[in-house]
Amino acid sequence: MPLDQPHFFGYGSLVNRATHDYPRPRPASLLGWRRVWVHVASRPVAFLSVERATGSQILGLVAQVPGADWAALDAREYAYLRQPETTLVDDKPVPVQVYAVPADDHLPPTTANPLILSYIDAVVQGFLREFGPQGAAHFFATTHGWQAPVLNDRANPSYPRHQVLTAAERRVVDEGLAQAGARIMPSG
Repeated sequence: MPLDQPHFFGYGSLVNRATHDYPRPRPASLLGWRRVWVHVASRPVAFLSVERATGSQILGLVAQVPGADWAALDAREYAYLRQPETTLVDDKPVPVQVYAVPADDHLPPTTANPLILSYIDAVVQGFLREFGPQGAAHFFATTHGWQAPVLNDRANPSYPRHQVLTAAERRVVDEGLAQAGARIMPSG
């Protein structure tokens, strides 16, 4: 992997290549971190972040940030702070930036600030396309906070980069949520 440009490590919606056009995306893994659902005052709904977790490993995607122009990605990830880390691509270390919400700045999701299904759909679709069914299962298993309420907004998606899922992809999402113990709330 050429290192002439900086890279980010995406672990949520950035795993879905259809949600961005950053060059040279490659599957990767990050050691010592886990995903967690969080809520912050600046966003009306919950979203994914990461936190350090000894012995944990998450799958994701690395891609280049041409010319170190972080402005567009920083705007997309506005509730996060970027921090340097090293990820593994083809078992080789690659320096990256990881977006994470500081632990002191977030709260658990609530009914007033739920997870949204259109966001989860886009994330899981990315994991299915990059890593297959085992990758989607890994995503559910290595993400904490599934007991939060999930707003079913599929009929009217509120996630700005929502994706259309196949029936098979929807089944993976729905079964994963059921197994994780998520509470689905109807929209409206």
